[in-house]
Parts: sequence; structure tokens; C-alpha cells
Amino acid sequence: MFTGIIEAIGSITALEPHGEDMSLSIDTGKLDMSDVALGDSIAVSGVCLTVVDLDPRGFRADVSGETLRRTILGDLAPGDAVNLEKALTPSTRLGGHLVSGHVDGVGKVVERRDDGRSVLFRIQAPDGLARYIAEKGSICVDGISLTINAVSGAVFDLNIVPHTLQETTMAGYAPGRQVNLEADIIARYLERLLLGERASEPGAEGVTLDTLARNGYL
Repeated sequence: MFTGIIEAIGSITALEPHGEDMSLSIDTGKLDMSDVALGDSIAVSGVCLTVVDLDPRGFRADVSGETLRRTILGDLAPGDAVNLEKALTPSTRLGGHLVSGHVDGVGKVVERRDDGRSVLFRIQAPDGLARYIAEKGSICVDGISLTINAVSGAVFDLNIVPHTLQETTMAGYAPGRQVNLEADIIARYLERLLLGERASEPGAEGVTLDTLARNGYL
């Protein structure tokens, strides 16, 4: 598990294809790797990866075909910047929200504009994620825990303060940029719980008006 509070900006040093999957090598920059061992988890732009090799510059991780299909990792190139966060410990301050590192889908930046000293980003999420996006709720964008300011359909707004711009890859975001998105884990489990016994049925849909009515919400 992670908090969505980015610890360092790293960079891709190599991508090695292996059939349908690949290995990813990352320069970890200022990230403290003194307590990292083989098998540990590190979130790379929001994707939980397992350390399979360590070197003085950083680490190497294997990326499955499923991860390549669901995230932007396969579109990266040597030199590209990535957000890094080590897995939380029992003594870690939970400054963001609970993040699993399991990306739900890929979104796209559709607008960027200055808003005082901050920057407003408007992001288009896949239609299937719209039901998990709520005003003042949490969302993870490329591994960053952020608060949603406004929602219109599958499009949501984020107001990013200077510190976040400085400490993450968001400073370089422009319209057209693709980003990894992870919905709030609580929203996903709540939806599943509301299905009740229907959760065991193949093809059971998510929350509908009928689901809400049967559970006393309408």
C-alpha cells in the first residue's frame, strides 16, 4: 500500500521487451534506497512494481503484459520522468489516501490553465471510472494523491499547488498527456458490497438505481 505522497522524481533508464512483457530500469534520483531490498514494492507513477534487481543508480522491475495494457508504462521512453514512492510502513504518516498501486485505467489531460499561484488541470477519465469520481473525493493520478475539485461526467478538475508541481511530474503536463488513474479503493469496495449476493453472479453490474433502491437509498 501507498499514500500517494510522492517522495522523488526518477527517470527511465532502459526498457527491455521480453515477448508480451518487459523489464523496466529506473534511476531513482533523490529517493532514499538504503532500506530497499529485493522483493520490495515501489510505486512508479502510480503502478506498484516489485524490485527484482538493485544497482547504485536505482532498480529494475518486471512489468507484466496486463500492466502494460492498463497503464502508460509501455509508452515511456528512456529519459522520461516518473513519480516514485516506497511502500508505506506502520509508522508512515498517511498524508494522502490509501493507494494500492493497481491502476484502474488511463486518463487524458484536456486542459491546463493558471489559477492564481496554482494550476488547474482538467482530466478526462475512461467512462467506466466516472462512477468512482466525486467532488471533494480522492483520486490517484500517476501515483499522486489528489482532491477532486469539480466533476462533469467523466471529466474532473484538479487544483495543483506550487509544491506539488515542484515535487512531481505534473509540472510537465500539457493537454493530450496520458496519465495513470486509480480510483479511491473505498469506493470500489463499497460498490462491490452493495451488490450483495449478486456479486457471485457472472456479469453482475455495478451500482444501479435498482441496487440503490434495494439497499434503502432511494
